[in-house]
Amino acid sequence: MAIADLRKEYNLTGLRRADLEAEPIAQFNRWFEQATGARAGGRIRKFCVSVYKSFLTFFGAETPDINAMTLATADKEGRPSARVVLLKGVDERGFVFFTNYDSRKGHELTENPQAALVFYWSELERQVCVTGEVTKLPEAESEAYFKSRPRGSRIAAWASRQSEVLRDRAELEQKWQQLEGQYPSEQVPKPPFWGGYILSPTRIEFWQGRPNRLHDRFRYTREPDKSWKIERLSP
Repeated sequence: MAIADLRKEYNLTGLRRADLEAEPIAQFNRWFEQATGARAGGRIRKFCVSVYKSFLTFFGAETPDINAMTLATADKEGRPSARVVLLKGVDERGFVFFTNYDSRKGHELTENPQAALVFYWSELERQVCVTGEVTKLPEAESEAYFKSRPRGSRIAAWASRQSEVLRDRAELEQKWQQLEGQYPSEQVPKPPFWGGYILSPTRIEFWQGRPNRLHDRFRYTREPDKSWKIERLSP
């Protein structure tokens, strides 16, 4: 089948202005809870999500990471790059993720702190697009999260000089084994070059797929007085 012939019709549900929370973080939390199955919005949607997950389980497939998001950054020249990272927290300040500060995205965020996030939940036919400014989390918050990670992941944060060229995989595994011996207990310190970021949103868009590509789109825009303006957008 040609790529151009791949099609999907979106029939699950719609999105009305009356459905939206006044604050975009509250709206995001509602959708995130529905994506995890913690709170399904209506019996039909709950049934459809249940059938979808059962279908994946029957064929041995795993459901996608609900907290996976595409992070788009750009360097000081405006050249973009994007990758999938994991959301690790959301509150009134914004969206939290963790990484190596010396990675490509870390260098780009230093040069240009403006970034974007995209969440896509195919089983709900939804996406959320976020733009805003990124700053580093306080060190104490990065320390607390690092301690909560599995020991292997903490050792990997030391072993991987993220985005640097490797001779081969053996070089990476040898470094990990060396560090495992260096830190035999659960007490693995946080590397100084590793920690968290928070994206504080200035614009958030909620997209709900609809039949015939007449999708529902609503945009929250941060106003000078810190309130949020909500507008429906053409699909």
